[in-house]
Amino acid sequence: MLGGVLELLTGIGLATSAGLNAYIPLLVIGVLARYTDLITLPPTWQWLENGWTLVILAILLVIEVVADKIPVVDHINDVVQTVVRPGAGGIAFGAAASSTTVTVQDPGEFFTSNQWVPIAAGVVISLVVHGMKAAARPVVNVATAGIGAPAVSATEDAFSVSMSFVAIIFPILIIGFLIALVGLFILMRRRRRRRKAEKAELEALRAAQKAR
Repeated sequence: MLGGVLELLTGIGLATSAGLNAYIPLLVIGVLARYTDLITLPPTWQWLENGWTLVILAILLVIEVVADKIPVVDHINDVVQTVVRPGAGGIAFGAAASSTTVTVQDPGEFFTSNQWVPIAAGVVISLVVHGMKAAARPVVNVATAGIGAPAVSATEDAFSVSMSFVAIIFPILIIGFLIALVGLFILMRRRRRRRKAEKAELEALRAAQKAR
């Protein structure tokens, strides 16, 4: 039972990571599978540890990292990533659900007969996280006149890298990452609502002054 829970947390962690950055969890899976014994991919997913796959993922990661730190460009990138991130999340969850890791020795304990389930779950989780990220970024850009975009993006990248490694090595800690992510999103939502309320009050005050 514990193995199944850890398997589930590993998949959730990697899919969540993909919602922040599509290529980080895939690259982490591929690198760890190729150069360490921390994760062993089954034959159907071994293409992730292929050298050419890792090179392509690394190039795409560089492009994503740069684009996500430039105001306006980051919004365009989020639109494009609406398809890419959920797809990456599905791949990451699917690979994790059928792989042996340092903590999961019986992969497929939760998904023995329906192999499409973890892929679908990964797509949904990544899409939700991507939606949270895309909704929060404009708030940061407006509040900081675009200056805060690079810092927030770098934080998201660091969060994604940390979550990817933790999901494979210490999946139980993913619970803490998820709580922190949800808490941060709630904070951003409250700040956005507060700014809207302040803007509405300011506009109402200006309208009242003009009416005089």
